[in-house]
Amino acid sequence: MTVRPVKATGKGKGRTEYDVIVVGGGFAGSLLAAVLARGGVRTALLERAAEPRFAVGETMVPYAASLARLIARRYGVPEAESLCSFDGVARDVSAGCGAMRGMGFVYHRAGLRQHPAEICQVVNPSVVPPPPHLYRRDVDAHLLTVARRYGAAVRTGPAGHVAGLDIAPDTGVTVRTGDGSALTARYVVDAAGRASPVARELGLREELPRARHHSRSLFTHMTGVTPYDETPAGRHHGQPARWHAGTLHHVFDGGWLWVVPFDNHPRSRSGLCSVGLTLDPRRYPAVAGSSPQREFDAFLSQFPDVARQFTHAVPARPWTATGRLQYSSRQLVGDRYCLAGHAAGFVDPLYSRGLAHSLETVNALARRLIDASRDGDWSTPRFAYVEDLQRAQFAAHDDLAYASFVAFRDFGLFNAVLRTWTVSTVLGALAVENATAAYGRSGDDAVLQGLEDARHPGSPLPGSDHFNALGPLTRALCAEVEAGTRTPRDAADRIFDTVRRADYLPPSLGLGDPADRFFHNTPARIVRAARWVRTDAPDDVGALLKGAMGGLLRERLRGLRGPA
Repeated sequence: MTVRPVKATGKGKGRTEYDVIVVGGGFAGSLLAAVLARGGVRTALLERAAEPRFAVGETMVPYAASLARLIARRYGVPEAESLCSFDGVARDVSAGCGAMRGMGFVYHRAGLRQHPAEICQVVNPSVVPPPPHLYRRDVDAHLLTVARRYGAAVRTGPAGHVAGLDIAPDTGVTVRTGDGSALTARYVVDAAGRASPVARELGLREELPRARHHSRSLFTHMTGVTPYDETPAGRHHGQPARWHAGTLHHVFDGGWLWVVPFDNHPRSRSGLCSVGLTLDPRRYPAVAGSSPQREFDAFLSQFPDVARQFTHAVPARPWTATGRLQYSSRQLVGDRYCLAGHAAGFVDPLYSRGLAHSLETVNALARRLIDASRDGDWSTPRFAYVEDLQRAQFAAHDDLAYASFVAFRDFGLFNAVLRTWTVSTVLGALAVENATAAYGRSGDDAVLQGLEDARHPGSPLPGSDHFNALGPLTRALCAEVEAGTRTPRDAADRIFDTVRRADYLPPSLGLGDPADRFFHNTPARIVRAARWVRTDAPDDVGALLKGAMGGLLRERLRGLRGPA
């Protein structure tokens, strides 16, 4: 990259000046641009595609839904709140989305029938409406329109293509676009994903990704996918919610298959289903000259109980096949720039953490950019937490994805590793709901700034050494399993014992019991958990859970009254 002075006036021919240029008009970029423009920041949004593209990252887990609601209320962008529930999306965004009532996991062994006891399901609490499966083409187009409506200058096609970039640390950024224009700004945020032009121009990509995890993927949208509940293997599992009512993971030694239906609700107007096969390339190397469809068919031939779900399925668009999914960057925040979301790095779509990570980043970054536009302080230290947060996101998900792929060789171990994810996503949602409820009562932004903790960025319990050691412990135990120095049974026992001893989890939730394979907050469990909160919970955990439960009940009443 050539670094040369940037003329700050921005008054020349073809030159336009902004406070912030956001590169990438997908979910994260468009939402950030909308929030900034709503906050009075002169914002340009650049998207090289003329219209929204096919994108995965479609499951809005409850933690992500909680973050979207927080962003909507903190920054005065109610359109973000529509993304929190299927009802909101169907009403305000698109009839092409599905409902997400839970996360299902069905374990398979190659060449064998599926064992009915080897299943797990995490069911969303009934106190809040189900979040959506997002048909990203419609949702991303909606968010781009929202950004434009709030005053962001949206440029697409050649006018939104970054042809070159210059940074002057003392003054700002010049972006040259494909139509010959030059845009100047005080700051640039790159949310363009793997193809990040800022990472390319500055040489920020690490040649060897820092991820321990390895995976590749092939995916598409299909029609004619049979609900797994209607297949011979899926009819009699006895799980709390239908598999087709949420995101389904078929897991097996060496990888996993996702099934994300958009056609699982009477109000949905879609016949599509997102399908993706993610594999460890060291176990399943890509075959030169083999098409993704042929590779998918070869996979189905090994797993007959999965294949029955796809007897009548056909791709609705061409398959996408990737090389290794993992990439990382040596620096995420620097003088006058930030890599955000998947521009910073990527691990694996497992557990649908991508949208939540993007929302966490938007929430933390937007406040700093709005403040900088008001006081003129664009110095790198102001944005250091955003780098720390995204580093922590990457490391935690790498730990979890790596441990899960090791655990895929043994259902008992996977059953244990799954608790690590469940604990983190449930506590994360509760921490955000607690903060949102407190913000609603006080209107004090300091309440939300309290979510940021430099010791454990993004952690729902930054003061709990036990909680913050759970992920690294799970990774370390699975590394020993992979090395052959510990049995899967022993590793699973250690994880379950650690979860049982956690003083931040109500025992009634059953997360420490390997026989309790359904995380389902029934009314009876909620009553017992509330009693534990009143009598036995540590003070900080009790305050968090009481605040979150009260907030969720108020949200339920608000939902019953209908949209404001």
